[in-house]
Amino acid sequence: MTTNETFDGAYTSGWMHRFADSAYATETELTALDQRVGDGDFGINLSAGVRAALRLFDRGGSHEKASEPLETVATAFLDEIGGTSGPLFGLLFQALGAAVAASGTTLTTAGLAEGTEEGLAAIRRVGEAAPGDKTLVDALTPAARSLRAEPADSPPDRALAAAADAAWQGVRDTARLRARMGRASYLGDRVTGVPDPGAVGIALLFASAGGTVHSLEPYLRGDG
Repeated sequence: MTTNETFDGAYTSGWMHRFADSAYATETELTALDQRVGDGDFGINLSAGVRAALRLFDRGGSHEKASEPLETVATAFLDEIGGTSGPLFGLLFQALGAAVAASGTTLTTAGLAEGTEEGLAAIRRVGEAAPGDKTLVDALTPAARSLRAEPADSPPDRALAAAADAAWQGVRDTARLRARMGRASYLGDRVTGVPDPGAVGIALLFASAGGTVHSLEPYLRGDG
């Protein structure tokens, strides 16, 4: 049951569907960003991940528990998406699903904070990126801090909105950074001024809790 303070599987399922819609809507912009700093396939991989997740959703299964849609998306990203970003997003969803499950049958701000922190830690262990390297860690770190700063009993939608704002600021901050990881690290000053696509993907995830993101432009400008 969804109340003002806890949210059920229908809420997280809707969140994941809106994330899919946001990935589809912004795929062209994400691809254009990644063509400037990476392999040019981030938008395609993100859309492939959410498309695989929706296929699993359509096969049925219970989504009564708030953790179950997150676990479904984790399976899709970990099992079906290659490259670098797919497994990293899979680790985040896996940690979110586990933490939400451990906190009960509903989504709580405390569970979100725990899962985001554990997902960030897993991504840093596997990817070996640190804040300031111009990676998705630069959006996920402020989002995790924002969620932890929220009172544990605050409504998850409010906590997620604050996390999204923090993540978008992290995205904008990556534009001034010189990359220290991945293909972008070989491009030197040529990537200065370009936000990191992986960080954008993290911000899209948190922003999609409140609605579908149809264009990146206002968020990259700072007035989204």
